Amino acid sequence: MKIKKCFNYGIKIAFLFFFIALINVKVSKGVNEIESGNKNRVTDLALMSLRLEEIAKDDIYSPLATYTGDLTGYGANCPLCNGTLACKPSYYVKDGTDTYVDSEYGKVNIVASSSNLACGSIIRFSSKLSDEVMYAIVLDRGVLGYDLDLLTPSESYASKYVGRSSITYDVLRNGWMRDYEG
Repeated sequence: MKIKKCFNYGIKIAFLFFFIALINVKVSKGVNEIESGNKNRVTDLALMSLRLEEIAKDDIYSPLATYTGDLTGYGANCPLCNGTLACKPSYYVKDGTDTYVDSEYGKVNIVASSSNLACGSIIRFSSKLSDEVMYAIVLDRGVLGYDLDLLTPSESYASKYVGRSSITYDVLRNGWMRDYEG
C-alpha cells in the first residue's frame, strides 16, 4: 500500500515538473518573438540582434583605401632607434613591446609609415609571417611613400623573418578616433 502511494505521489510530481517546464518554454518563446503586421510572419529578436552585430562588425572591416608598397621590419633595438614611437602619445618599446591594444580593433601589430598615413590608422594586410590576415596600427614614422615598416621583437628577427617584400594593404581607419594625433 505504501509503495502504491509513493508511486502515485511520484507521478503527480513528475506531471507538475512537466507542466512547469511547458509553461516556461512558452513564456520564453513569447519574450523572444514578436508578431509583425502580417499574421503569418514572426520576427525572432535574438536573430535580428545577431545580424545587426554582424553588419556593424563588417563596417569596421570595410576598406577606406588600398595601397601597394614594400613591407620591411625593424626592432626597437635598431642602432638609430631611441625606443620611443613618433606618434602621440609616445610609446616606449625597448621593453619588447611590438603590439598595441586598440579599443576598436583589439590587439594589433605596430607599423611605421610616412605621413601619407595618419597616426592611429588601422591597416590590414597579408604577409609570409602569418597564415592569417594581419592588422596593424600606424604609431611610428620613418619610411617613404606607401611603404610600411613592421615593429618586431628585435633587429635580428626583422632581418630573418620579415626581410623586404611587396604588399598590398587596406586602410580600415584613417587616423585616431580620439584626439591623440600628434
